[in-house]
Amino acid sequence: MKRLSLLLLIVIATYSGPALAQASKAADPGALDAVLKKMDAVAANFTTAQANFEWETYQKVIDEIIGVDKGVIYYRKSDKQVEMMAEVKETGASATSMKPEPKFVLLSGGKVRLYQPKLDQVTEYDLGKNQSEFESYIVLGFGASGQDLQKNFDVTYMGPETIDGIKTAKLQLIPKSQKVKNTYSQIFLWIDPDRGVSVRQQLFQPQGDYRLAKYSQIKLREKISDDVFKLKTTSKTQTVTPRG
Repeated sequence: MKRLSLLLLIVIATYSGPALAQASKAADPGALDAVLKKMDAVAANFTTAQANFEWETYQKVIDEIIGVDKGVIYYRKSDKQVEMMAEVKETGASATSMKPEPKFVLLSGGKVRLYQPKLDQVTEYDLGKNQSEFESYIVLGFGASGQDLQKNFDVTYMGPETIDGIKTAKLQLIPKSQKVKNTYSQIFLWIDPDRGVSVRQQLFQPQGDYRLAKYSQIKLREKISDDVFKLKTTSKTQTVTPRG
């Protein structure tokens, strides 16, 4: 789970923080059922997704945002195989200190590869037996079905919330697996009910560290070139594989 935690912090857009008490809005099984059915319909025909993202990384111990990344993320699914490419185009300690520092994260073939052009180095992680579990987190909000959510989480409808002019349904996910819960105590998704995908995501660890993800310019089921899911390395690129 430590390896899974590290990889998710690298590639998944998440947010965490204290859960807000919204009991007055949570008890609406009709609204929850409608959102989950829409996600089922989208998942049944899901092939590709593309979106711009902005990730903010927060560290509770110092009560500060310690990093901001901006870029484009791509998903592709065929025959139950999931591929993802995250192109980080700008990075900084805050939104006001952004500078170009590209890096690329590719999930494909049961491995996660982080390419840092500045170092000309690829760091490769073999998911092994954690592949299916890792992929299930990667597609949360982008290709995950409502049935999948209910299988792995206790799902609660937290009420409507408008995000960047989009009326969303906020869902709280509590992992059913105690092993997972020890690492990720709760997840929040802001689902666009018209498209059945998330415009924001929240996944937080018990200690309160988080990454806040904002998605925009979301495109579904459009052709994505095979070339997108390839790392543009050089003849001198070194590959390292962490152990343990």
